[in-house]
Amino acid sequence: MEPRAGVSKQDIREQIWDYMESQNIADFPRPVHHRIPNFKGSYRACQNIRDLEVFARAREVKVDPDKPLEGVRLLALQSKKTLLVPTPRLRTGLFNKITPPPGATKDTLRKCATSQGVRSYSTPVGLDSRVLVDLVVVGSVAVSEKGWRIGKGEGYADLEYAMMVTMGAVSEETPVVTIVHDCQVVDIPEALLEGHDITVDYVLTPTRVIATGCQRPKPTGITWSKISCEMMEKIPILRRLRERERQAGKDVTLQDELWHPSSLQKVPPSTVTRPQHEPGLEDDSVGAAPGSLEGEGPPRAADIYVGNLPRDAHLENIRKINDTSFRTQQTWLLASVLSPSGTASSHRSCGISQNFHLLVHKRA
Repeated sequence: MEPRAGVSKQDIREQIWDYMESQNIADFPRPVHHRIPNFKGSYRACQNIRDLEVFARAREVKVDPDKPLEGVRLLALQSKKTLLVPTPRLRTGLFNKITPPPGATKDTLRKCATSQGVRSYSTPVGLDSRVLVDLVVVGSVAVSEKGWRIGKGEGYADLEYAMMVTMGAVSEETPVVTIVHDCQVVDIPEALLEGHDITVDYVLTPTRVIATGCQRPKPTGITWSKISCEMMEKIPILRRLRERERQAGKDVTLQDELWHPSSLQKVPPSTVTRPQHEPGLEDDSVGAAPGSLEGEGPPRAADIYVGNLPRDAHLENIRKINDTSFRTQQTWLLASVLSPSGTASSHRSCGISQNFHLLVHKRA
């Protein structure tokens, strides 16, 4: 099965998911859409990792928690390797170390390899722990024989790898393996790849072991400009890593911060259109700074001060300022987010310090 010409990553995902369901290749949990798809024969594909020298010599193995990788997690435990599994959506940290109870039976090890076992037999691995991962195993929705990979679209595998690089847990030489069904091995246009996308060195299917010989460089760390404020809020460990990188003098500007007005060209006053008065504007909860719309000379853009916002307010709350006054205007609003006390406050989810400004473009 080959993707159509001119497709996007999402087109390829949908094509794979649809095919696996229609051909009954998919296995529990179903439907496989929006997941790393499990498939009939996944355990057989996992067994092929025993033939890899990189697995035989590995002592610490990081395996994603996806269902089709359960067989690899079991083999790692049976081989008495240190098994590291990322925490779900990275909410409580980066890794959990799976520690079977003393004298664990084969049945207990099988349970440890499941999602339930990952929850029941895991110990968090702190950011300061000296972790050196010898082998990385990731799930995929699609992968090419060249080693180019497409995940389910949420970016966690790419982010986990970038975080491991930042921690010093992996290097460019650390091999990456993926487990897929044969139908998931497709041609992927190189134009779809981005700098933060992880590539793979081995592709294991129920019938094949593919050494990709991929020469495309792997991510060299976290691309902060791809990280949103929302992601920073959801993943506490990112905030700690960001502070470390900041102290090391690296550029840690977030995706949302690229909209900071200081990075944009100022609009000449003569080009700013003054909004027409509309009834009811006086009663609005948003007030303009004194003198910002009044006085002599050409009209000026307004400084809009918003008060009494909850500390966990998101940027969208600011963007939802009533548009009725500006429906026929094309106006730039410069908003300073103020705390109830009237002093400039940081936006918690971004970790931005004082005087954070938001530039909102109201379109006609």
